[in-house]
Amino acid sequence: MFIEPQLQRNNPPGRAGWIEVICGCMFSGKTEELIRRLNRALIARQNVEIFKPVTDKRYHEQNIVSHNERAIRSTPVNFASDILLLAGDCDVVGIDEAQFFDDAIVEVCNTLANSGKRVIVAGLDMDFEGKPFGPMPNLLAVAEFVTKVHAICAQTGDLASFSFRLTDDNQQVLLGEKAQYEARSRGSFMEGMRKRRNESTN
Repeated sequence: MFIEPQLQRNNPPGRAGWIEVICGCMFSGKTEELIRRLNRALIARQNVEIFKPVTDKRYHEQNIVSHNERAIRSTPVNFASDILLLAGDCDVVGIDEAQFFDDAIVEVCNTLANSGKRVIVAGLDMDFEGKPFGPMPNLLAVAEFVTKVHAICAQTGDLASFSFRLTDDNQQVLLGEKAQYEARSRGSFMEGMRKRRNESTN
């Protein structure tokens, strides 16, 4: 259970903030949890700035939208460094789909936290091959708080931690939804990968 820390407004000079990372597979509720925390900060009348990669246009050009269609306004950016320029003097920074950012996102989050901000980041921790995804491992290493959320396996109904790609596309970054991916448990994921390898060799 995540016990939400409280950020004091007008932190005195030198007082550091912190980094929270919400990670998991596709359809696990990462964005839903990110939106929940950001909305609580807004209710508390904290100054909140929210960012996502400009490439993520699946649901909306600007807003962050969960699979359950909950939404919150955000600013799409091309590069992680853009976040530093746009965050200003806010109290809380939210970042969605962090796995799609360049490696500079780690230093950006550290810089924001060191300046006294609460930084809440959501992203896939593994890609479609079950390998660590982009800058996420380093973000997990520097975060004070890590929450791993789970989906339900589409094959067995067990807890799912893996994103299984249903198409034959082998590029690491492939934006998609239920037509391209399904959440799977470790066993179902491994079985699916074995079948795919066997089919490719036949």
